[in-house]
Amino acid sequence: MDSFTQIVLGAAVGEAVLGKKIGNRALFYGALAGTIPDLDVLASYFTDTVSALSIHRGFTHSIVFSILFAPLFGWIVSRYEKFKSFKGWSWLFFWAFVTHPILDAHTTWGTQLFWPFKIRLAFKTIFVIDPLYTIPFLVFLILAIRQNRSSKKRQFYNKTGIIVSSTYLVLTFFLKWLAFTQFQDALKEQQIDYRQLDTRPSPLNTVLWSANVETKNSYLLGNYSFFDSKPITFETYPKNHGFLGSLIEDKNVKRMITISEGWYTITKKNDNLYFNDLRFGLLSIEPNSEKFVFQYKLDVDEFGHVLFTEEPKENRDAKKLLSELWMRLKGN
Repeated sequence: MDSFTQIVLGAAVGEAVLGKKIGNRALFYGALAGTIPDLDVLASYFTDTVSALSIHRGFTHSIVFSILFAPLFGWIVSRYEKFKSFKGWSWLFFWAFVTHPILDAHTTWGTQLFWPFKIRLAFKTIFVIDPLYTIPFLVFLILAIRQNRSSKKRQFYNKTGIIVSSTYLVLTFFLKWLAFTQFQDALKEQQIDYRQLDTRPSPLNTVLWSANVETKNSYLLGNYSFFDSKPITFETYPKNHGFLGSLIEDKNVKRMITISEGWYTITKKNDNLYFNDLRFGLLSIEPNSEKFVFQYKLDVDEFGHVLFTEEPKENRDAKKLLSELWMRLKGN
């Protein structure tokens, strides 16, 4: 999830663990701990694109990290804070650390919660930014902060925020199932023979859902809103995996295919090859759009190794997409 949401979650967890004993400092340290796992993004400044993608939401988003580093941070803070409980601080950091990747596991990118095992949990039930999750959570947290640390109202508001946000997360699984069945029915009615069907919510909501459908030689992309009155339609995108030729044997290419979970197409523009990660869809819902959210240009260095460079995105593309999504969300 976005950093702000993780701060809110971390603060609420900190309050739940130590709020009674240290008041608002629990929220502060919880919020701080909630941001620490995302420091893995700094890897992009020290390594290549593929390695940075492999590292992202890896070790720092694992139970192992939570177990190893919670006592370390707990010991550091207990050395200078008036509240000297090593156990109390360690529990605060542990729960703030571990709830961070559990929440991220609901997004499309997912997390390697069980690192070092190569298992990425990605339930794909919520977008990385979802106001319906964050805003109610934030409201109850603010109400809690306004109360005395020993007040029962403070505990009530904080627990209510955690319960409301968690209930919404559970609800997203039901919404995903409803959307999934609609896509399944549409494929059956249109007599489309397919291998895999993958669904995810569109940005900022859980009303409009997107689907990736794998067929033998192409992928089909479609959208469905719970307000739709017309049948679902699909756009076809050829796989073009053959464009890679001998590059398919390159180590970085194989890693990118693994990272994308096999959901990728290859396009050719001006004699350049581009790797398109389909898991995150397009920057436009207009027919035949080729503006993928994550598109990487392939280059070969002097040693024959393939290098991936992410194509930049423009702010106007994001603004245009949000406008299109709002209109599409209201139904076709």
